[in-house]
Formats: sequence, C-alpha cells, structure tokens
Amino acid sequence: MWCNRGGSISAEPRINDRIRVPEVRLVGPSGEQVGIVPLAKALELAQEYDLDLVEVAANARPPVCKLMDYGKFKYESAMKAREARKNQAHTVIKEMKLRPKIDPHDYDTKKGHVVRFLKQGDKVKITIMFRGREQSRPELGYRLLQRLAEDVQELGFVESNPKQDGRNMVMVLGPHKKKTAAMAEAREAQAARKAERQQGSAPAGETAEA
Repeated sequence: MWCNRGGSISAEPRINDRIRVPEVRLVGPSGEQVGIVPLAKALELAQEYDLDLVEVAANARPPVCKLMDYGKFKYESAMKAREARKNQAHTVIKEMKLRPKIDPHDYDTKKGHVVRFLKQGDKVKITIMFRGREQSRPELGYRLLQRLAEDVQELGFVESNPKQDGRNMVMVLGPHKKKTAAMAEAREAQAARKAERQQGSAPAGETAEA
C-alpha cells in the first residue's frame, strides 16, 4: 500500500537553516540587491543583522532570499489580511415595494428607505405591484418609478430600466457611492459621534467671572 511518508506540504517559506542550496540571490533588509552569495555567507549576514534569512522565490535559479524579521512579517501580513476581510464589501440588493396609487406620506416614507439604502452603498430593487384594473394602467407605475429615480438621482442611478414582470413592474437603482466608501464614511461618522459624546460627558471647566 502506498503512503505519503513526507507528510503534508507546508505553505510556509523556508527560513534560515531549512534552506538547502549552495548559493542564493540575496536581498537586504531595505530591499537592496546584495547579489548572489554562498548560503553560509547569507546566514552569517542574517546573524549580524539579527534577522532571518527567508526564501521568497524558491523556483528562481538561484533561489531569492531576503533578510527580514520573519515573525514581524507574519504578524503584519495577518493584520493586513484581517483588515482586508473586515473592509470587504458584499453587494446587497434591497427591495422596496410600492403601489401605483401610493399615498404621498407613504411615498415619502418609502423614498426615505431607498435613500438610506443608497447611502449605505446598496442596490435597491423597486417593485410596483398592480392589482385588478391597475394592470391596464402600466403608465402609472412607470411614472412613479421615473419620479422616484429623479428624487434620488444625487445618490443613485437607474441600473436596470423599468420592465414589466407579470403583475409587477421592476426597476433597479444602483448607488453612486461604492460599498467600501459608504462603510468607511459610516465608521468615521460613528467615531465622530462617539467623540462628541465623550466631550459632552467631560467635566466642565471653570467659568469666567463676570
């Protein structure tokens, strides 16, 4: 029976005495090209700088190695990856349903929700629902969708033009602002509100005498 005696293949680069080649193309701590040097010399330089010798291009001939603080490098890379995941934007499509003969107050409420979604960087699917005889008046839905698109044009644009979908008419609005930018602004606004609350709760200074 065949078995893998070598164990799992590590994705980690080889460092220091794990590097097994006669010579390497060495890159210094600041990115400067040192040139091709014997492995022993590269390890000696690593000790002098109190750094690690890290193989960064194993398939090169000879392999490329760099002098660096490998522990610090791994930590910073993990932090960058974590921040990238934190800021990763997922496109979300919200949905808002309206009737062709909607009450003005209800329209303002629904429009407010659409404005909020677009400010958050989300797309919005607007659905006009026709009932009974309203199905014979598609122009009512079309005009309502046009009106809504014009009312929020500073925040979004018509990504998908109004089209009939059975008893409904559908339009998709896309935000001008990208999701990542909206998230960044939201965090800044939250930090500003937090700072204002902290400032407001701070003990008041001495008042000037009249």
